Parts: sequence; structure tokens; C-alpha cells
Amino acid sequence: MRRFCLLFFMMPAAALAQPQNDFTLWYDKPAEKWVEAMPLGNGRLGAMLYGNPAHEELQLNEETLWAGAPNNNPNPKAKDQLPRIRRLIFDGKYREAQAACDSNIQSKTNHGMPYQPLGSLWLTFDGHEQFSDYYRDLNLETAVATVRHRVGDVEFKREVLTSFAAQVIAIRLTASKPEQLSFSMQLSSPQTSTVRVQGGNALTLEGVSGSHEGVKGAVRFYAVAKALLHGGVATSDNVAISVKNATSATILLSAATSFKNYKDVSGDPAERAEAFLKNVEKKTFASLLNDHTLAYKKYYDRVQIDLGKTAQAEKTTDVRINEYASQSDPQLVATYFQFGRYLLICASQPGGQPANLQGIWNFQMKPSWDCKYTTNINAEMNYWPAEVANLSEMHEPFLQMVKELSETGRQSADVMYGARGWALHHNTDIWRVTGAIDRAASGTWPVGGAWVCRHLWDRYLYSGDKNFLRSAYPQMKEAAEFFLDFLTPEPEHGWLVVAPSVSPENTPKTLPVKAEVFAGNTMDNQLVFDLFSNTIHAAALLGVDADFAAQLKAARERLAPMQVGQHSQLQEWMHDWDDPKDKHRHVSHLWGLYPGCQISPFRTPQLFEAARQSLIYRGDVSTGWSMGWKVCLWARFLDGNHAAKLIADQLSPVRPISPRKESGGTYPNLFDAHPPFQIDGNFGCTAGIAEMLMQSHDGAVHLLPALPDAWQSGKISGLRARGGFEIVALEWSDGKLSKVTIKSNLGGNLRLRTHSPLTLQGATAATAKGENQNPLFALQAAKPLIASPRATLHTPMLKPSMEYDVATEAGEILNFEF
Repeated sequence: MRRFCLLFFMMPAAALAQPQNDFTLWYDKPAEKWVEAMPLGNGRLGAMLYGNPAHEELQLNEETLWAGAPNNNPNPKAKDQLPRIRRLIFDGKYREAQAACDSNIQSKTNHGMPYQPLGSLWLTFDGHEQFSDYYRDLNLETAVATVRHRVGDVEFKREVLTSFAAQVIAIRLTASKPEQLSFSMQLSSPQTSTVRVQGGNALTLEGVSGSHEGVKGAVRFYAVAKALLHGGVATSDNVAISVKNATSATILLSAATSFKNYKDVSGDPAERAEAFLKNVEKKTFASLLNDHTLAYKKYYDRVQIDLGKTAQAEKTTDVRINEYASQSDPQLVATYFQFGRYLLICASQPGGQPANLQGIWNFQMKPSWDCKYTTNINAEMNYWPAEVANLSEMHEPFLQMVKELSETGRQSADVMYGARGWALHHNTDIWRVTGAIDRAASGTWPVGGAWVCRHLWDRYLYSGDKNFLRSAYPQMKEAAEFFLDFLTPEPEHGWLVVAPSVSPENTPKTLPVKAEVFAGNTMDNQLVFDLFSNTIHAAALLGVDADFAAQLKAARERLAPMQVGQHSQLQEWMHDWDDPKDKHRHVSHLWGLYPGCQISPFRTPQLFEAARQSLIYRGDVSTGWSMGWKVCLWARFLDGNHAAKLIADQLSPVRPISPRKESGGTYPNLFDAHPPFQIDGNFGCTAGIAEMLMQSHDGAVHLLPALPDAWQSGKISGLRARGGFEIVALEWSDGKLSKVTIKSNLGGNLRLRTHSPLTLQGATAATAKGENQNPLFALQAAKPLIASPRATLHTPMLKPSMEYDVATEAGEILNFEF
């Protein structure tokens, strides 16, 4: 009855309708599996709609329904054992060091709590087992799902939305003829819970979240579903509402939990849920739909994209995925881009929780990796498209989480390492735990604070909002304080390094022993360099902490540099241990290329080529989220065709490769497959598509930096660039720019980098002018590389480009001619 319901009905011969617009996921059969159902959400409530004519399920989530209770999980043994662990590492006794980390650094209380489902709303329609003219869709332009089918000569229709404006789920059921609508309604939950009938036409569901690893569940929840009828009669028994002979019905579902913040679960879920319901139960569905659509479209409509269209666009979404590798379908890529934006709007609303490993959608009590926030890439990847894809408000829950982690992370920094500031390892949850979890091989990684702080700095670079920077600076400063105390000199060169740590989840294949815990891993060096550089810039912009900034500069000079190894690769570890045959999903040492900005074809060409060689060695096909990251990386390598090849790999259908294992790729509902479903791959690819069309990290707004041959003509509007610029219009034909309109929201110098000469009065060639004088294009001065004598250093072969400087006023709109 849960996820793999058998279908006892006649499959349709033809679809009833075609989608109303190009940005619609649509199907000619019901979903059988969860990864075929259609996701809906308003940031707080999530729903998965199957579209089964006879036995409909709306699987439900509420973003704060997590197992456990407020807690933190640092291991106090770490402080005393840290010197011994470091000695073991520097003596080359890596296995002993790793065992000591497992015993003394990894948490001994719990490893974080899982995100859990609320339950399901079930609608049963007797006599609908045999049907015809089936159609279901998810309209990305309105955030509304529709199901249509015919039984006999009556057409039945379901419309479902998760209202952004009203904070309820609304379901509209209609029949084409009067008094033909009959169904029963039930609520269920895998949680410890109770269902009651309320007032003859409503059901309530009350319960408490699960316990996990010794932490008792403390999040109480309450849901209420109410049926409002046009015609017909509603009756009830102890567990269900039955409706007979109605012409139409609207079902309103409201839900809430007792969660108030990561320290407080004393709220009244019934009071909250009933208040949401009371505010809307007298509204018509048309009114709810209108308010919902307006609230949604103010975000979604900011960006429009057109990459061209072929006959493939007339086929159902699942067929298009299956055929993408063999048929030209650029519109599917555009849909995938907008689907990523849709998911972020639906999973991450201001004032709420950030999107977790599955956004807000989960049907399992113990989902893979607990649906937590994995901060060694996955949680951050969720927000890569937030600023560039013009969804800055959706970034706010993540930025608020950074603030909260800086509070709980002080305990981990002090208790575990005797350090100032705050520390975060590779995972957290709704309780903002900051200890090291899981095994040392993945969890001994105290660098999460540096990565999440990158998002604070990027928010400032896009917005220029000094008030925001002023509020975020304490988190950046305290994260930097932690590393000033935690960094230790390694004995060979005297470099300051992070130790112990891992290069996330990877193992050097060339060592005689299997180990993961080392010192001075390249990603760590890049992250600390980035944090120190951004904190130095922020202090200067705010006119504060000159002495502290000087300490950071001095420590930054002593950090380990990036190194080119014997295979002409960018080394992943401080020692030259890379294996060209390593195909690991993480490419952590390329963080400095993306999402960082330390590796550049213009400023660090030899590092750029070494990083490129590393990615060639690592290969293309991998887990879904890894392929999403590689789209971004190949875009930064200015190689549009290779980025497009990775999009094709990611859009491959998920296939079984063994009895218990599937390939990475894309599920029929466009969810990304690690496998299983991980939403970060969706967001990573969305960000990568934007990077192919516009980049702004390397001192200029670079137009069409990685345009593939397959997208010869197209247009996009609404992308945001660092410096406070918005791409009002970007159009190209035959692979060349044809129209560019840019709005300067803040004023200041706009440096454009293009592959086509442009004309604008006042624009001047900038090729020899040096660094962009706009402070929002501040560049990081990378440390000199160190290369193995066996390495062959290359200079990249770049497509010729031109740069132009334009002085702009705040609010000015500039039209460029080509």
C-alpha cells in the first residue's frame, strides 16, 4: 500500500490533453513509485502526488518534523588526544591516527537525527479501477499539479497546490456531470499517532516524532484535513470520511509541529494548524489558487530561458528522459533548469528551514543519510543556484542556519579542540549539532564552517548589502578565529595545515595502507584560504578589526599552497598520492575552481590546466550530484561541449546495474539520483547551466563563457551577477551574442568579458587595465603553486575574449549592440 501499489486498471490508449506550457512535467500513466510522483511544496509543507485514479495518495511532510530533541554531540576526548593524533599523522602512522580519531573525535552520543514523514492523505474512488484518457502534470509556471481521467462518459479532474500564501494544501475534485463524485478520505502516519474524526467532514492526525540513537522524539505534530462539498453528503466512521454524489469538493489540509527553534519545541501544533485552516476555509478554491500563484510567480517569473525546441517536447517527460541521449531535446535542459528553481522555491522559504538532502520530500522513517545537512558538499550545493538564478530570498534559511551553527559550534570548538570561535564537521541536522559523526573516514573533517561562510560572502558580492555583511561578519570572524587556533605547522615545510582531516570520503589508492585521515589536504587549504581572504576583505569594507585582519594575512601566507603532481594533476593531498585511475565521486580538490574562485584561466593558468587534468582523470559518469558538480566545473573550464555532455549523463534514466544497485542519473519525475534520490544534484546542475551562460566570479561579467554547440540559438533573462548586476536580456544566434541588456542595481564599474565585439557609448576596452575597481569583484591573490619535477605544466588554450569597462549609475539599464 505504500510505494509500489499494484495497478488494477486498464491503461489508457491516449492522453486526454497536452500541457498548457513548455515548462510542465506530464505523464500518461499514474505513478507507481515515489520517484515517479509529483513534488509540491510551499517551503513548510511538502507533498508527493501519485495520481492514481482509484487510490490516490498524497504523501506528506512538514519541514520541522525530525526525530529526537534539542542536543549537541561533541566528543570531549578529542582535546587531550589531538596532539597524539597529529604526531601519528606526521610520523606517517595513518592507520593508527585514524583509529584514534574513531575513538576520540567521532561523537559517542549520536550521529544526528533523521528527517521524518508526517504521513499520507488517502482518497479512494470506488469504480475508478478502469479508466481512459489519463493525464497528469506538474505545471512549473504555477506550482499546481493536475490529474485527469475518464470513467464511462464522466471526466474527473484533480487540482492540487501547496499554498504559499495560505500555508495549507488545497485539493480540488470535480466531475464533468452533477452528482458523480464519490470518494472516501483517510489519514495515516508511520509515526506514533492517533487519527480522529472531527465534525463529520474532517479528520485529524496527532502524534510525536520518532526516537533515534537514544534521543527521545520530542516534536509533536498535528494535521487536519477537511472536505468542503458542492452537493452530495458526507458521513464518517471512526477513521474515514465518506462522500457520496457530490459534483465537486475542496479538501483543505493543514499541518504544524511544536518546533519553535533548534532549542525550543514547546509550540502548540494543533493551535497553529487549526489557525491556518480557519483563515482559509471560507475562501473559494479559485481565490486560493490566485493567491498561491501570485505568491509563487513573484519568484519563479524572474528568470526565463529558451534553448530551442524540437519535436521531443511533445512527448511525456519520462519518455524524453529515456530518449535524451539519442534525440536532440534542448527544451528538456531548460525545463530541468526551471525545475531546479521550482524545487528551491518549494523547499526553502524565508523564515523556514533550509532544504535538506531531499529538500522537504521524504517518505521513510530512516531515510538514506537521515536526510540531514551534509556539509562537505551536499547542503551547500543546494544553494549554488540561489543567487545567480535570482532566488536570493530562498538563500535566507541556509544563511540563518549558518548563524545558528556558529552558536552551537562554539561548544564543539571549545570542548573538542580548546579553540576559540566555532567549528562544524561534515554534517548537521535541525538541532544544529556540530560534532564529528559517522566514521573518521568521512567525519573527521572540521572545515565545514569555512565552507558555509562562503555563502555569507557570496550573498554580499551579489547584493552589495553592507548591513547584511555587518550582521554576517561575526560568524566569518569567529570561524576564522577557530582556524587561527586549530591550524598547526607540518614538519617538512612549516606550512600551517588542518590536521587531522580528510579529503571528503576519498582514499589515496597509491598508499600501501588504506587510510583517509591526513594533514594539509588540498580542499582544506583552499577553504581556509578562502575564509581568511573573505574575512580580510569584509573587515576592510566595514572598517573594523585591522589587527585581526593582519593576523589572518600572516597566517594565510603560511598556508600550504596548491601543488601540481607527477601526473600533471592538481594534487588532492599534500603529498603526491593521486592515482589517474581514481574515479571517486568527490572532486574536493577542485573546490578552488568551483564553487571557489582561486583557480582561473586568466590569473592562474597552470593551476587551471592541472585542475582540468584532474577532472579528466576522474571521468564523467558518476553519482547524480557528482555529475551536477562536474557540469559546474566544466563550465568554469570554459568547455561548453563537455558541460553539455555531463548534462546528458545526468539526464540519463536510472537503470539497475545489479540486483541491489542502480545507476546515477534522473528519475521519471526529474528528481536526481545519487542513487537514491538526493536533491543536491538537481540544484548543482541548475547552477551549472547558469554558469555555462554567464559567469561573474573572475573579475568580470563573462557572457556565454561555455556555450555548447547544441545551443546555437537561445535567450535567457533574469540571471544575477556579482556586483549587483542583473542580466535583463541575453540573446544569441548562430553561437554569437545578438542582444544584451544589463541593469546596474548599485552603480559602479561594470566589466564585461565577451567573445563578440560590442558597442555602447562610454564603454572602453579594459584588457590592460588590471584589476576591476568595483570592490564587489574583489579577487583572491592565490599562493604560488609548487610543481612536481615530473609534471608537465601547460598554459590553457582559450577562446579569444574582449573586456570592456562601463561606468554605471544605480538603477541604470544598459543596452549593448553587437
